[in-house]
Amino acid sequence: MKHSAANNKRRKKGAPKVLLLIILVLAVLVGGGGAYTMGLRPVESGNEEPIVVEIPNGSGASLIVEILDEAGLVRNKFWAKVNTKLGGYNSLQANTYIFNKGMAFNTIMKIINEGDFDYVSKESVEVRDGARLEQVAADIAEQLAFSKEEILDKWSDKDYLSTLIDKYWFLTDDILGRDVMYPLEGYLYADTYFVTTDNSTIEGFTEMCLDRMQEELDARRDEIEDSNFSVHEILTLTSIVTKEALAEDQAGVAGVFMNRLANGMSLGSDVTVCYIFQEDRVDLKQSQLDSDNPYNTRRFAGLPPGPICQVVGSAIDATLNYENHDYLFFIADENGIVRYSADESGHVQNIDDYGLVKDEEESE
Repeated sequence: MKHSAANNKRRKKGAPKVLLLIILVLAVLVGGGGAYTMGLRPVESGNEEPIVVEIPNGSGASLIVEILDEAGLVRNKFWAKVNTKLGGYNSLQANTYIFNKGMAFNTIMKIINEGDFDYVSKESVEVRDGARLEQVAADIAEQLAFSKEEILDKWSDKDYLSTLIDKYWFLTDDILGRDVMYPLEGYLYADTYFVTTDNSTIEGFTEMCLDRMQEELDARRDEIEDSNFSVHEILTLTSIVTKEALAEDQAGVAGVFMNRLANGMSLGSDVTVCYIFQEDRVDLKQSQLDSDNPYNTRRFAGLPPGPICQVVGSAIDATLNYENHDYLFFIADENGIVRYSADESGHVQNIDDYGLVKDEEESE
């Protein structure tokens, strides 16, 4: 009996410990449940800015978490991965989706699991690298419910342009210059854009392109400020470099133009003359080359009034980080190889050596 009483005493003493352990476990579970719920909440409630996410074929739940996290759509990666284990997502469907930071993680996963067509990107517009604004307007008109003329009219509306200048740090009154042909030329970043309900207006699409340009220019803002050129001037020169050279040659060609600018010479670029006539050609007529237009860099020294096409970040980098050399001339031979020379006699020799016999085919 004494032995049994001792056991009972030990059991009574142990009971509070077991109860305490149960309470602790419940507390952890409740706390964990709260953390789990918090971890799946939207990254930024109320932010409905569209984010395009491509889920490739064969993507498993773990890879999708990584893709969504990289897109800024995951609040807590640990709890997101826990959710993929508990959520029953057994039919994840590859596609290009449009989400936003105001959406909860489990909502996004449910959409991907169901392949919800309401969130699948249905249309896209490519703003082509090197395309003139007229060409961009024509491409957009094929997807949006507006004509090329309506789009160009909006892009020439000074009241609208003023609102954009107020919104974007890199847009200045330079775009409203008297001789500028198209104010937004060169400012619509060359990329593929997905059309959604929010950006299916001219204004919405325009600002999507400008937002993209802002990302690129923000990343290079210090470099631009150190260059002693304005954003407008950098984009103008970048656009000329874009039309004159392939990506691998752009830094070298930019170096030629920088040297000519430093020497007070004209850029001598035919592509700026082509822009006057909204053409892309090499067989310019003499009357075109003699045009009395400030975009004619054969006749006038310095930069033209504004950019002549849309550009990408790598071309901006090539212009900002141009090659330092002594060349003042360049041509591209029939194989596209750029040949440089430091003086006019060397330039003439390159023309003779590489078979470019027409002045109209020269790029000085």
